[in-house]
Amino acid sequence: MPRAVPRRPGPAGGLCLGVPVTSYEPNLSRRAFGGAVGVSAAAAAVGLGASPAAAAPAGAASADGQNAPQEREFRAGRHRPSRRPNILFILGDDLGWADLSSYGSPHIKTPNLDRLARQGVRFTDAYSGSATCSPTRFSLYTGRYPARTKGGLAEPIADKSAGLDPTHPTLASLLKSAGYSTALIGKWHAGYLPDYSPTKSGWDEFFGNFGGALEYYSKLGLGGEYDLYEGDAEYKDLRYYTRIITERASEYVSRDHHGKPWLLNLNFTTPHWPWIADGDTEQSAEIVRRIKAGDGRALWHQDGGSVEKYKEMVEDLDRSIGKVLEALKRSGQEQDTLVVFSSDNGGERFSYNWPLSGNKASLQEGGIRVPNIARWPARLDGGQVSRVPVFSPDWTATLLEVAGARPHPAYPLDGVSLAGYLLRGEKLAERDLFWRVRGERALRRGDWKYYRGKAGKDQLFHLAGDVREQADKAAVEPDRLSRLRAAWEKVDAGLLPYPA
Repeated sequence: MPRAVPRRPGPAGGLCLGVPVTSYEPNLSRRAFGGAVGVSAAAAAVGLGASPAAAAPAGAASADGQNAPQEREFRAGRHRPSRRPNILFILGDDLGWADLSSYGSPHIKTPNLDRLARQGVRFTDAYSGSATCSPTRFSLYTGRYPARTKGGLAEPIADKSAGLDPTHPTLASLLKSAGYSTALIGKWHAGYLPDYSPTKSGWDEFFGNFGGALEYYSKLGLGGEYDLYEGDAEYKDLRYYTRIITERASEYVSRDHHGKPWLLNLNFTTPHWPWIADGDTEQSAEIVRRIKAGDGRALWHQDGGSVEKYKEMVEDLDRSIGKVLEALKRSGQEQDTLVVFSSDNGGERFSYNWPLSGNKASLQEGGIRVPNIARWPARLDGGQVSRVPVFSPDWTATLLEVAGARPHPAYPLDGVSLAGYLLRGEKLAERDLFWRVRGERALRRGDWKYYRGKAGKDQLFHLAGDVREQADKAAVEPDRLSRLRAAWEKVDAGLLPYPA
């Protein structure tokens, strides 16, 4: 049986790096989100919204293999009373924008996530808060640009020198103050013990790994440290990691929370390298041997993996999410639970991202555009697609609003709540989406994107007609380029500088 052992903070472990891929944007439509929300005294009422239309990709299949019904462009539905929702926020790790069959993958089958999309709203223009693991997590946990905090400057966190300051308000701490039970299961990647931990930042419970990567069986991280914890105590379980956290999450959503709503951040490491699927014990043993021999790059698994192995891992992620959603359904809480699924950044080596350019670690579309689905049966109609640009900090603001919690006035959010759009039919005001990583900058305003890559050249792309970012409009739209560059620089001036 798995057992807890005394705490032993391991040396630093995780690192999340990436390489190029591509992506495909099928023309799909959205469904209506639910109406007015009956919340507790702390919560304001929220409602439903309206939007455009599009068709499912030709030949898209449903979970039972039949042709999927056409999606509708998002339009808010009629107002329906509901209570404050439970919140299940699921992150895949390095999952590319088109790695789901509902997003156009020609070879990966994801029936459970496709079903989730049919039951809710699928976002075509959704983005991560940054291009690598830990900065995006900072943006989701805080609702702010990663560079608002010192720990968010690490891209990604790879040692004990940086982490999420325990005094900074988080989604979990703010929801906890509003009466929620909170838990994080899976990958934290926002700092290491003894200074940083989910339980120091508002989550009542933590079960998972601190670093950016681990070997799926041995739980060894990049530094050779053991990295599976319950709270701040090591937890011994040498089974396949995805199985373990799936079991834990299923148990959590099945609990009687004594009348309290709950937040569960469920952060899978799948399909992050090393490329090890359930049953690959020989490959696991070889990587463990190399780690113990001092090979600091063994986990990067640059001599391993394949498109087929990646497919196997993504399909396993889909099955695992299906088990958690089935446990939620059996618990009787499905109607009143808002489920959000996303990826922490764009895809890596074996990801399918056509027609997007770039990949994880880049601010091209392939590095930051991600699959994103929301389902809330009590409030949202299913079968819809939304083309409104959104990014990770928006979900923080949204979840706080629907839960009746307020941001801390000293830490203003950079995201905007989508509740008015999704639940009340309000038009989402046009605003800028901003990104900054070392050597790159990007800003999206409407359908236009300003981008400067590591070559140092300012470029301008009209994403509505050029999602691949190949037709540089900088020379023909110099005034627009100047305005977007100035907007980027204005935001950047208010952020922490990178250390020299």
